[in-house]
Amino acid sequence: MPFTAYDLTGRIAIVTGAAGGIGRATAVLLAEAGATVHCADLDGPGVEETAAEITAAGGSAHAHRLDVTRRDEIAAVVDAARDATGRLDVMANIAGIMHSAPVLETADADLDRVWTTNFKGVLYGCQEAARAMIATATPGSVVNMASGAIDTGAPGLLCYGAAKAAVIQLTRTLATEVGRHGIRVNAVAPGWVRTPMTERHTAQAQQQAEGPMIRMSPLGRVGEPEDIAHTVLHLASDASSFMTGQILRPNGGVAMPW
Repeated sequence: MPFTAYDLTGRIAIVTGAAGGIGRATAVLLAEAGATVHCADLDGPGVEETAAEITAAGGSAHAHRLDVTRRDEIAAVVDAARDATGRLDVMANIAGIMHSAPVLETADADLDRVWTTNFKGVLYGCQEAARAMIATATPGSVVNMASGAIDTGAPGLLCYGAAKAAVIQLTRTLATEVGRHGIRVNAVAPGWVRTPMTERHTAQAQQQAEGPMIRMSPLGRVGEPEDIAHTVLHLASDASSFMTGQILRPNGGVAMPW
């Protein structure tokens, strides 16, 4: 049956940013596909809730409090994930933060904070996961979360957009280096998605922010976390076994780059 290509039974996955939004939706979906999911997030209670949701539904999950800016903490989660079965199959680097400020008002501290989380946190995840996959001869999949901000300039999003653009170059470069080990590395660049990150505004401001996105989309809507989670599942599964170094853009058609 063709849908067996999406079956992750017996596979081990790590999802960072799993306490909410796209990360939580991804962790839940990978577990539904059969994976044992190691949910990791700086929000300890939130990631415990995600793991509990998975286990209550009959899935297999473990919770880890993780600061992705700490390489040693990422290494510890990777070690914990592979110790039980001797393998790591999927690394989904989803954790990230948002910052908004005009270029002329961007402070060093804000740039450093966003860069360290949104780029270096992904870099550490890629490095530790790829090393584990190579050491255990596991033909795994690394999925990095980028953003639609890579395709267009947006006022106030210098720090965020620059870090996400760097994630794309990291994805492409790593794909060329680890492909010979059977490891695939791809990225997801979502459009506007309703998550705790984008819902940080008042209801009125949220409506004003979403309105242009809805009007620009041929589908006439913004995204939900589950829309992006399905894209991650595709890249994590055998359904994308001939895909590496690619960027998938679930964005409702707002951007259609070549």
